[in-house]
Amino acid sequence: MLAVHNRARYDYGVAPLAWDKRLAADAGHYARVLARTGRFAHDPQAKRKPRQGENLWMGTRNAFRYEKMVDLMVDERAQYRPGVFPDVSRTGRWWEVAHYTQLIWPTTRKFGCAMTSNRSDDFLVCRYLPAGNIVGILLR
Repeated sequence: MLAVHNRARYDYGVAPLAWDKRLAADAGHYARVLARTGRFAHDPQAKRKPRQGENLWMGTRNAFRYEKMVDLMVDERAQYRPGVFPDVSRTGRWWEVAHYTQLIWPTTRKFGCAMTSNRSDDFLVCRYLPAGNIVGILLR
C-alpha cells in the first residue's frame, strides 16, 4: 500500500506519505462495518475531529491484489486536470477523480488502510490526514 501510494505521489510531484497505525486501525474498524452490512458508502464521521480523508474500494473477494485496488484509484488521473477543487475533472464530474485527488493531495502527510471481506466481497478503506479534496484549493 505504501509503495503504490507513494509512487503515485512521486509521479505527481508531492512528498511521500507515512504509514499511520491509528489511521489503519480506524480504516479497519470501518472496513468491518462495510463487510458486515454489505453497504458501500463513506463513513459520515459525525463525531470525528479532525475528519479523515477516505478512499473506499469494493470488489469480488480474493480477485484483486492490493496494488490493483490502488491502481484503479490512480487510473482516475486520466480524467484529472489541474484546477481549483472541485473543478479538477476533464468531464466536469469531480467525483470521477476524487480517489486520485485524495491520494495525491499535497498537504496530506500520513495514511493507513485496511481490508476485510464478507462471503462475496473485499472492502478496502484508506484514511488520510490531513484530509484532502477541500473545496477552493488549487491543485496544479
